[in-house]
Amino acid sequence: MGRYDFRPMRVRQTAKALFDSKRIPGLPQWYDIVGDIPPGETLARPVLRAPTPKRAKKPSRMFQPLPIRYPEDKLRSEFFGDHPWELAKPRLIVEDSGNDAKGYDWSKIVQPGKQLDGESVVQRQLWLMNNRSLSQAAAYDVARREFYKHRHLEDIRRRVAKEEALHVGAYFGKGPLEVGMELEDRTWENWKSWASKQIEDEEAQRAQMFSGPQTETEISETDFDAAIEEESVPLAKGAPPL
Repeated sequence: MGRYDFRPMRVRQTAKALFDSKRIPGLPQWYDIVGDIPPGETLARPVLRAPTPKRAKKPSRMFQPLPIRYPEDKLRSEFFGDHPWELAKPRLIVEDSGNDAKGYDWSKIVQPGKQLDGESVVQRQLWLMNNRSLSQAAAYDVARREFYKHRHLEDIRRRVAKEEALHVGAYFGKGPLEVGMELEDRTWENWKSWASKQIEDEEAQRAQMFSGPQTETEISETDFDAAIEEESVPLAKGAPPL
């Protein structure tokens, strides 16, 4: 037998041969059925593949979500582009019912229960454009002027409240400017100590380089004077010169 087993395909012929040789008393009941509906001749089911097109088509955009745009998007980009530090301010996002925006009246920029922020300017500007027929630039100037005014009033209230608290003995600790100056002074002192140590090490290396130990060829003044005396002794006794 080879790689494939063809005996299941020849089961009808095998049954007929056994019946003819009288090895079995009769034909099986499925003999006629297998003759009418023979088994398949292929051993594996053919793989049906779709023809690949020469040029692949881009997927359809029919089922992709459409971009959602609101009229406030452009106003927000303009305001936060002019005031980027407003994005760094902490914001209060907790709401009572989850739909508090429907109760706001943007005929004024300050809303009860809402923090004054950049979104207030955007909604106020949109209200002026829709209800006062102002242009985008004019409505932006009006809303921005109101925002500056109320933000200045908030700073005054905060400063007055701090002065009143200090008057009755409150202590607020160090402010951000004081903390920043202390950190800067500490860094400056650390750098000065490091620089002084570096200068001392360089001076020590320079002194060691120029005042190193004497070599064998160098002769001290004492040794030189002793050698001169030894050479002058024989001459003093009248010895002939060398």
